[in-house]
Amino acid sequence: MDALWGIVASVGHAIEQVFVYVESHHWLFGFLGLGYIFYLQDRSLHARFDALDKRVDEIRKRLAVEY
Repeated sequence: MDALWGIVASVGHAIEQVFVYVESHHWLFGFLGLGYIFYLQDRSLHARFDALDKRVDEIRKRLAVEY
């Protein structure tokens, strides 16, 4: 039983160390989160422009066929 309790205590201590690291380096994770948000926004913006380009190309093809 002591061995099991020692394992549980070790896991608890490891989790506590992770929380201490995150608490002391919260600004790093904030920058990473902010960068990821900008990355997703950039992807969304590029996807919209790509869709717009496809629509413009479709319109140009239709106009070229009609005339």
